[in-house]
Amino acid sequence: MREALKQAKKAYALGEVPIGCVIVHEGRIIGRGYNRRNTDKSTLAHAEITAIRKASRVIGDWRLEECTLYVTLEPCQMCAGAIIQARIPEVVMGCMNSKAGCGGSILNILEMPQFNHQAVVERGILEEECSQMLKEFFKELRERNRLEKMWKREQMVENREEQTIDKTE
Repeated sequence: MREALKQAKKAYALGEVPIGCVIVHEGRIIGRGYNRRNTDKSTLAHAEITAIRKASRVIGDWRLEECTLYVTLEPCQMCAGAIIQARIPEVVMGCMNSKAGCGGSILNILEMPQFNHQAVVERGILEEECSQMLKEFFKELRERNRLEKMWKREQMVENREEQTIDKTE
């Protein structure tokens, strides 16, 4: 999970929601990924999708049947579906995602017996570190948004003042 946290820090440095993922096969990391949705302007640029794509290249198969996926935040529906499609047998999660999680929070796609494959899921690994990074990111984002809103208001006031001066001249 520490390696997944390193990936999350890369996303954080880009101003992306800090989510990181690694895939391990026979004790070796074969896929890494971090959130890049805004950077890549792609809905598909989630940490898990990137890591699955890279791991599949290394293995030479779309089936990742002997791998373990570590992710800092509970996967969304797309990523949980991709994990099941890739036949990943084990998923280790940092913190849960009450707003979009599909590994036990909102849905549990990873362990649904209706699918032809299920994953064994372990939750809460380095939970506090994973959660704290997300909290810090969103706190900073709210502050940035507040400052940007203030700046825009100031610009509007200045523009109005300039327009008023132009009209009186």
